[in-house]
Amino acid sequence: MNLDLKRIRTAPEGVLPFSYDADLTKMEMYGQYPFKTPVHIEGEIRNHLDILKLTASIHALYETACSRCLAPVNVPLDVTCETILTDDKQDEESDDIYLLEGDSVDIDDVVIPTLLLEVQMTYLCRPDCKGLCPTCGKDLNEGPCGCSGKQIDSRLAVLQTLLDKQQ
Repeated sequence: MNLDLKRIRTAPEGVLPFSYDADLTKMEMYGQYPFKTPVHIEGEIRNHLDILKLTASIHALYETACSRCLAPVNVPLDVTCETILTDDKQDEESDDIYLLEGDSVDIDDVVIPTLLLEVQMTYLCRPDCKGLCPTCGKDLNEGPCGCSGKQIDSRLAVLQTLLDKQQ
């Protein structure tokens, strides 16, 4: 969403509210498209002593798979973003400042990176997820599998015969 800032720059203590839904369904992350529903963004740009401050809240549903058992996981993300908007190139290095080019700002360019930084690389379906059996692939959350549970490296199988002789 593109907002024109001319009106608010000349109005001391002026406020420019915004509220919209962003379509991120075509955004790929980690080989998947995790945003199946629109991302709701709302907030305001406030002129306080000729400093433009953008404050926004972002609400999204991130759909992924459990990193242990591959079950589907829906993660609600609620993120806040606070950024100073400026056209002063001296402030370019600061993380809390967005450098403006002209008299408008694309809100997506400011808030979407903040949302993406909140996304973790892995999520679990539940904290005590047992994952999948490395031998047969059965979901261990549903119960034990029929495997022996022993995994012997084929390079060390000869040593197993020594242990068998001692028993």
